[in-house]
Amino acid sequence: MLNLETAEMRNKKYSLTMPLLLLGWIFLILPAQATDMPYTPLTDFGDNPGALTGFYLPATDGSNVSHPEETSLVVLLHGCIQDGVELANKSGLTSLAIANHFAVLVPQQNYDNNVKGCFNWFSAQDTQIDSGEMLSIKNMITATQHKLGTKQVYVIGLSAGGAMASAALVNYPDLFQAGAVIAGLPYPCADNLIKAISCMKRGPAQSVDELVQYVKSIHPKQAVWPSLSIWTGDSDNVVNANNAQMLAAQWQVLTQSNAQPVVSHESGYSISRWKNGQNNTAIELVTINDFGHGIAVNPDIEHGGKESDFLLKAPISSVNQVITFWGI
Repeated sequence: MLNLETAEMRNKKYSLTMPLLLLGWIFLILPAQATDMPYTPLTDFGDNPGALTGFYLPATDGSNVSHPEETSLVVLLHGCIQDGVELANKSGLTSLAIANHFAVLVPQQNYDNNVKGCFNWFSAQDTQIDSGEMLSIKNMITATQHKLGTKQVYVIGLSAGGAMASAALVNYPDLFQAGAVIAGLPYPCADNLIKAISCMKRGPAQSVDELVQYVKSIHPKQAVWPSLSIWTGDSDNVVNANNAQMLAAQWQVLTQSNAQPVVSHESGYSISRWKNGQNNTAIELVTINDFGHGIAVNPDIEHGGKESDFLLKAPISSVNQVITFWGI
């Protein structure tokens, strides 16, 4: 009954979205292509009210093969009109997983849910705890953990997938060790398409305090929050860089980190780092100069990724830096 009701709601709701989708504000557009990388379809992962599919890459044999509980699982949430496995391959995540012996899970959106293949980050039905696509993603993660024997889980999302990663980290803080939001938005930023466009253009309508209080209303007793890597381009004309600043400010309060970050200026980018009470970096915000909407790749370094549509060449590789930040 739940799945039938959800399907009916989707057909009604998303039949109204085409005019706004054509504005081009909601989407990260990348061509889907076939790949020959060794990902396996994920089946039998329990309730799937979001009607998603998934693929996983087991960890390769390494020093921790006799201790699978020490093996990490990285969850990748793709952007719109995008093949998640292709993004894993082109961004450098797949080669890093093979080299560093961690597993990868790639939930995949389908066009029956959204005409542009976006995760529905602007829909309360799909972003609230244990609902719609959010519950499907959660069930994929727990099923993959059980299948592969992994313990620590990390999530990285790009654009619409970045907004969905924000929601996942808020909804399930005990499920994730850390996260990364690339060209994404804080949660909750929008609960309909009109608000979503406004949020993308200008940033959240809510104050930092309102964003924090919403999260605390869900988890009033939560003391420990995942660390977070945030990425933005200062020339992103799809998702305003203010979203990254607001996300960092929200997480600074949640993690009770230092109010002022330590800023490192590098060639072509800067990294702001906030430390928590244990003197560990809880948040990093990477701002890339003269950079648009997409994920940063650096083909000149090992596992730095390949330049392509919305995989933009930069002096730093997003995935490479994130994996280093996470320490896996």
